[in-house]
This record gives sequence, structure tokens and C-alpha cells, in this order.
Amino acid sequence: MMFEVSTNGDDDGDPAPLTLYLVKRLELVIRALMDDALRPRGLTTLQYTALTVLRNRGALSSAQLARRSFLRPQTMHEMVTTLEKRGLIARHSLESNKRILLATLTDAGRELLDDCAPVVQELENALMNGLGHRAAFREDLRQGISALAALAEERRTD
Repeated sequence: MMFEVSTNGDDDGDPAPLTLYLVKRLELVIRALMDDALRPRGLTTLQYTALTVLRNRGALSSAQLARRSFLRPQTMHEMVTTLEKRGLIARHSLESNKRILLATLTDAGRELLDDCAPVVQELENALMNGLGHRAAFREDLRQGISALAALAEERRTD
């Protein structure tokens, strides 16, 4: 399969997985571990992500939250409704445009995120402890994200 194999640059010619494949596998392992860690707290990884985006970004519309949480707007609408019913977020309309509802994190949402912090940090530590150059790894990931985001933007404008 092309996604799984590339040349690794070694002289022996053994095939190695593409970096894209390794990143995807890392994502899947993280998602499974996060889901397992968050389930006892009544959250999914996607819900946790949305709540952390609200904590870090402040009030956002469902469309903005969807983009920043890597979800489709329809999926985010369902999630926002669920999180609002649980009292983890609240929504209010803009003064300038009553049709736009902004979601904000409630005190209960902040408390739940605080409760989740140790288990999420444990996973972060497990990942990062296996790396020699943590800061370089994080910066390389940021640069890769930027490069692919620029490619995506370029393709949208073509």
C-alpha cells in the first residue's frame, strides 16, 4: 500500500512507513487512549477537544468551534447541544446579530477540564518522555502543520 511504504534513505533499501502513516497511527493510538481516559468522566476525545478550544479561545460560534476542533459543522451542532444540556457550555446571542449564538465554557465545564487534566497530562508525558528533543519535535510538528495548511489553502485558491 502506498500510504504505508516509502524508501527510508538507508543503503539496504528496506522500505519504511511514510511519515504520514506514522502520524496517522500516532493519532489513532492517542484517540483510543484519550477516549479510555475520558470515558469515566463522561467525555469523548472530541468533546474534550471542543471544551479545551473554548477554554483557550473564549466565546465562539458553532462554525468557528467546528473549524478549530476539526469537525464538520453538523457534527459540532449536535455536540454543542449535548454539551449545553449537560451544563458544560452556555450559548448566548450576539448583540449585533441575534442569529449567531456564541458558546462559552461554564464553571462546570472548567471544573470538568480541571478534573481531566491529570489523565491527559499523563498521556502527554508518556508520549514526550520517549523523545530526546521534545522542543524540536513540537516545533517540527508545528512546521509540518503550517506547510500542509499552506498547501491546502493554495489548492483551494487554484
